[in-house]
Amino acid sequence: MKIINITKDNANMIAPLVAEFRATLNALRNICSKPDIAAAKEEAEDLIKRGYPAFCAVEGGTAEGYMVCRIDEPCLWVEHIYVREEFRRKGVASALFAKAEELARSMGEDTVFNFVHPNNEAMISFLRSKGYTVLNMLEIRKPYKGENPAARVQVDGNVFDY
Repeated sequence: MKIINITKDNANMIAPLVAEFRATLNALRNICSKPDIAAAKEEAEDLIKRGYPAFCAVEGGTAEGYMVCRIDEPCLWVEHIYVREEFRRKGVASALFAKAEELARSMGEDTVFNFVHPNNEAMISFLRSKGYTVLNMLEIRKPYKGENPAARVQVDGNVFDY
């Protein structure tokens, strides 16, 4: 497996993965959606245009997973990391994440910051296996119009709709 840089010239390589990633995130919110390749292609091109470091794990011409980072000095954030289901538990996410940690070290930092959906048990377990255990912040917003959160989450003594 090779980890390659995604540029404007090959951004379309990750479009199907971005589409699958978005549909997977929606499923975590109990929203059924189909991958939208056209929207994903636009999103991938926009991320690259904005200068976000992006990487793809490729084996035999097949894109197995991808990762997009955001640099917010002095922090490096993993904005997206996604591995196709058939390639999971084969080291793809670890190879991509090692690239993020390498990039953070090159910036003089020793950690990577990660946005994780609270229902994403697989990602939480993955990060814990890499030594990431500190809850850094919560994102809190008003419900969207027509949104009916199906669950509640407790953090310390606070309960939030989710």
